[in-house]
Amino acid sequence: MPTAPYIKACINGARTPEAHPGLPVSPQQLADAAVAVHGAGAKAVHLHPKTADGVDSLAPDTVAAAVTAVRHALPGLPLGVTTGFWALPDPQQRLRAVESWTVLPDFASVNWHEPGSVELAQLLLDRGIGVEIGIFHAQAADSWARSELAPHCLRVMIELGPEGDTETADDLLARIRGAGSPAPILLHGLDDSCWPLLAHAGVRGLQTRIGLEDTLVLPDGSTAPGNAELVAAATDVLREVS
Repeated sequence: MPTAPYIKACINGARTPEAHPGLPVSPQQLADAAVAVHGAGAKAVHLHPKTADGVDSLAPDTVAAAVTAVRHALPGLPLGVTTGFWALPDPQQRLRAVESWTVLPDFASVNWHEPGSVELAQLLLDRGIGVEIGIFHAQAADSWARSELAPHCLRVMIELGPEGDTETADDLLARIRGAGSPAPILLHGLDDSCWPLLAHAGVRGLQTRIGLEDTLVLPDGSTAPGNAELVAAATDVLREVS
């Protein structure tokens, strides 16, 4: 019997509520979205804790409220949060914010090219939080591969923008695999590149992700009603290419 594809749901991202009426912002909305995507087949959830107006925040109270709500709704579901530099664009302030988290997620994403990423990743590991590294380009891939943290990551994500293509994905994949890290590799795109790269992840046997963070439309170009429908569509795409 074939193994179900590994799909992580990225349920809101840095988008604000104006982008989509179903974008989850409040802790309850995040919890409801997590339940829905899990029911559609997602094996983990990545979310951006937000203030009431939909802006990303690393503040301990905001993170605690988001993580607690999802944990209460779905105990045991692997749950991660962002540490994106745009949410707190000062390396030392970002470290202090993460140091002050009182409710810890299972994992957190760290974009390797951002200022202070090495120190942040080490802090997360020291706090017992899994680290998934975001690799956006070749320079970041090579730098990460040489680092002492490479063997200790939970996951490595190849993250390409709307212009991303399969050739670039394969180049980054080769560089990452050259590090010899035991971490699984996840590939995803954004907007125009989202569905082609999700299919390519299936072809290459990689983990992938989908959700309103990465795209607002289904494979046919129609607006997605919500995150659960995106996960269901991704499952269909991956079954077709595997």
